[in-house]
Amino acid sequence: MASLIESIVSVLEQENSAYEKLIAFSDEKTGTIVKGDLENLDRITASEQEVVAGIQKLEKTRIQTMKDIEEVTNHKGEELKLPDLIEMMKNRPAEKEALEKVHVKLKATMAEMKKINDRNRELLENAMEMVRFDMNLLQSLKTAPETADYNSSAYSTGTIMGSGTKRFDTKQ
Repeated sequence: MASLIESIVSVLEQENSAYEKLIAFSDEKTGTIVKGDLENLDRITASEQEVVAGIQKLEKTRIQTMKDIEEVTNHKGEELKLPDLIEMMKNRPAEKEALEKVHVKLKATMAEMKKINDRNRELLENAMEMVRFDMNLLQSLKTAPETADYNSSAYSTGTIMGSGTKRFDTKQ
């Protein structure tokens, strides 16, 4: 049983480290989103995918280890959660302390990750809103109403609002 506890603690610590890497990437992603640097965003996303693949492998190991612990403790058929396992280790203070420590670290890491992901989601939504606004503005320029300009023969010139030759030149 002690080796299973050591194994689950090790896997959870590795998962926590991987999630901390994701937090670092998410922090970097925040600045990249603000700058609108799509190349760097693509690079960060690819790096994140590598970390996520590692997390998935660790998660499979964690699930299998928890199943092994369920069998050893006669909790077969029940889903044993980490707080339950911590409670079961009340007679083994060293294992209980190790499990509690990794549990607290994981909870803090997950809370930080959620906060950063929420912030990035909001930034991306704002960026998408700006893109939609720009697209609507461009479309409205194409469908702008004609002006009431007439030529010397009293015919409408048929010019579209905002399409005149008089434009602001930033190079001057």
